[in-house]
Amino acid sequence: MKVRKAIVPAAGFGTRFLPATKAQPKEMVTVIDKPLIQYTVEEIVGAGIRQIAVITSRGKSALEDHFDRSPELETFLEEKGKMNLLEEVRKIAGLAEFSYIRQAHMLGLGHAILMGEGFGAGEPVAALTPDDIYDCDVPCIKQLTDAFEELGGTVVVLGRVDKEGTKKYGVVKVKRQISERVFELADMVEKPGPDKAFSDLAMLGRYVFTPQIFEAIKKTPVDARGEIQITDAVRVLLDSQPVYGVLFEGKRYDCGNKLGFLEGTIALALKHPEFGGPVRKIIELLLG
Repeated sequence: MKVRKAIVPAAGFGTRFLPATKAQPKEMVTVIDKPLIQYTVEEIVGAGIRQIAVITSRGKSALEDHFDRSPELETFLEEKGKMNLLEEVRKIAGLAEFSYIRQAHMLGLGHAILMGEGFGAGEPVAALTPDDIYDCDVPCIKQLTDAFEELGGTVVVLGRVDKEGTKKYGVVKVKRQISERVFELADMVEKPGPDKAFSDLAMLGRYVFTPQIFEAIKKTPVDARGEIQITDAVRVLLDSQPVYGVLFEGKRYDCGNKLGFLEGTIALALKHPEFGGPVRKIIELLLG
């Protein structure tokens, strides 16, 4: 089955970015000249997916406004002759078909994805966390949809992590290696720490699910914090069908934390056609 729909969970408080996120959604924090969530949406569109459900909550109306038309702004830009900016603003509103689903209670990533069950309507769905910017020649989520369409089972993105990373992410156990970057998975555990980690391969915020994921989430018990972890739900899914992992090709920046945000900003600025040269000079001056 072809993947035509994507879910973007964006209902959280963004506590790792306080105080910047006190009065604005974390997903609207800007990296260079675009908000975080726009990078995610462009990745989705780059995989040929046009239907996107954003899981939101109270105080997140800026997300809807960003991807909507802005007639007043467009008129202003046209009157000022700023045609390049006008084209860019209009392009944002036409990127995809958006649905917005309110999550009244934030009960973990698994619960947020479950909010998209009606949107999924029995089809496979991609899910992407907007904290992550993936800088890849082939969009990261397309690397997963390609594997899904070949293998026919749920696919998660994998990346190699250090010992500290095993405390932050779901870590997987490999059943068999299918190709250089594709694995069938045997087990997984959420944030096990280095002593209990199966491997150095972790699930990093990109998924393509079969429709059965929603029933698996419903069967998943809450953790000690009262949340449903998507890692635990995928583990439930393993009881009835194979699950695969793709070791992605490219770079990932965890812009949900301040250090990762700075790293991503600098790396992407160096590649930007307008800012690359000046940023490189600044770095050279700082390094002496």
